[in-house]
Amino acid sequence: MRMREWLIERTLLLLALSSVGMLGLIAVFVFVEGTPIMAREGLGAFLLGRRWAPTKGSFGILPMIVGSIWVTIGALAISGPLGLACAVFLAEVAPRRVADFVRPAIQLLAGIPSVVFGFVGIVVLVPLIRDHLGGPGLSVLAAAVILGIMVLPTVISISQDAIEAVPRTYKEAALALGCTHWQAITRVILPAARPGITAAVVLGMGRAIGETMAVIMVVGNAVKVPHGLLDPARTLTSNIALEMGYASGDHQQALFATGVVLFVFIMALNSVANLRLARRGRAS
Repeated sequence: MRMREWLIERTLLLLALSSVGMLGLIAVFVFVEGTPIMAREGLGAFLLGRRWAPTKGSFGILPMIVGSIWVTIGALAISGPLGLACAVFLAEVAPRRVADFVRPAIQLLAGIPSVVFGFVGIVVLVPLIRDHLGGPGLSVLAAAVILGIMVLPTVISISQDAIEAVPRTYKEAALALGCTHWQAITRVILPAARPGITAAVVLGMGRAIGETMAVIMVVGNAVKVPHGLLDPARTLTSNIALEMGYASGDHQQALFATGVVLFVFIMALNSVANLRLARRGRAS
């Protein structure tokens, strides 16, 4: 019996290590392929260069970095307040039957393929922006709205878990001291759940900046620095997806280097989220 348990434990350990090992091999491969051109061109020239013309030897990815930042900030400006409001409603306001119905529906939203969101964006959102706000329609705003909707399940689910993890004695004490229900939520529960809410927003940011297909369909994919929400842009992920199929030589290495920048950025965001969640765990 003990031998059987030992074998099961070692098998599970081996499977877990194999998963981590495959992730490590992917990371090493991306870095090995991408760092040579960053060293050759110079990190500053690669990150801050405004001209992306691989066939002419220009490998500046600043337009894609700015485009990714614009789209991600716009998505968080939509999903952050809306997701937090929905989480507060489900955790503290909604009747239990309503919450039990709405939460699976939100989780179902996370299972919709990104190409479906992109198709809806092209058919519905892009014409609305073009007709009522101006511009080509394919823009930073369209991508931000689509991504804001796509990351809502992440923000809502983690924020709701953080709110529900706050000890009920906090709320009871606030109510006993004369606070209204809304005051107890805003002045006691939300501050106590702040690390988890912050982690939800950061993870949503990581999901937004790593999204590809829906962004390609609605952002316009213009290789230039956007100066407004109605301008077309290109993100880091869409740049890789659009050009990797025919790239070779230095061009291919530059796309891998773009992946290195994206990898480092997302890992930094995930590290921040994990630290916030760990702080919440210590506090509770």
